[in-house]
Amino acid sequence: MKLSAQLSAPIYRLKRQAKQLAREASIPLHAALDRIAQQEGYRSWSLLAASHAQAGPATRLLPKLRPGELMLLGARPGQGKTLLGLELAMEAMRQGAPSWIFSLEETEDSLAIRLRDLGLETGRYDSLLSLDCSDRITATHIVENLSTTPQRTLVVIDYLQLLDQRRETPSLEEQVRSLKRYAEQRGLIVVCLSQIDRSYDPTRKPCPDMGDVRLPNPLDLALFDKSCFLNDGKVRLSPSR
Repeated sequence: MKLSAQLSAPIYRLKRQAKQLAREASIPLHAALDRIAQQEGYRSWSLLAASHAQAGPATRLLPKLRPGELMLLGARPGQGKTLLGLELAMEAMRQGAPSWIFSLEETEDSLAIRLRDLGLETGRYDSLLSLDCSDRITATHIVENLSTTPQRTLVVIDYLQLLDQRRETPSLEEQVRSLKRYAEQRGLIVVCLSQIDRSYDPTRKPCPDMGDVRLPNPLDLALFDKSCFLNDGKVRLSPSR
């Protein structure tokens, strides 16, 4: 069996290949995923995903996150930021910590499918996993829903800029400050997925950085304790300050 480092392409690209294969061959996505996995030397996609999770960036990244911290996870579309956010949630659950995923981008059904494709065993982590894909998601909504969650809960927010999409909500900076205060008070780990500006040029630097975060409105990025940026399979973690 191969290790994830030996895959012919990053796992997010393999998923993209599977989606294309499903369309071209008119087969279910899970069957296409299994075919891609078999090409990589695995009997099924779930085995490939489990192996990737054991050796992948989420396994290395989670131990570096501390209760009370906010991390910004940024990448251009298609580079795997949602995938890594889900993998972090799965890794937290494997270690016995609850995970909340708030998404203004996905539906609960689509998130459940993505988690299953990553190898999440149905029923095994039901008590630790919470999904919220309502259109009411703001910092206030998130804080209210986390009122009884224990310390070290991992919170994934997909994604930062969508918190700022409605005029009646507080400013993005006010919302992030609120999330930061609450994370510190309750000992939570909050991961905010973020868009990257289209001006980012991968030929000039291998990974984006804080200067490439797309900000339609002002936000003090020093509120984030850590940042993680992805591009073309590369992962770069650094303190934000």
